[in-house]
Amino acid sequence: MTKIVFFRSGGVFYGFQEQGHAGYADAGYDILCSAISSMTMLLINTIEVAYASPVDYDIDEGATKITVRAKAALPEFESDDYKRYAVSGIMMGYYCQLSDMLEEYGDYLDVSVIDKPYEEE
Repeated sequence: MTKIVFFRSGGVFYGFQEQGHAGYADAGYDILCSAISSMTMLLINTIEVAYASPVDYDIDEGATKITVRAKAALPEFESDDYKRYAVSGIMMGYYCQLSDMLEEYGDYLDVSVIDKPYEEE
């Protein structure tokens, strides 16, 4: 199962942590893992390239874990309203997409949210 925990502060999504393989199909044929990986990289690239904002991310392939955090989603780190709304919006869009996928893939995917302030690591 892939477990995804979204980080939210003041009602604003700013990051997430994904861990585990979905187990929907054999390695190399698992469309759910492939979809999640593709969406995650799209999110990272969009924030970094299209929105010109840094993204803190760590990929631990051995533990099948990725942690993604974008300061620009939060008002205490980003003063440009448009950039902040764009970054937090794509994070929220990813959360909504994964939540919608639970209907069909709920046995292989777990999505949750925790409210916590952004902390430097």
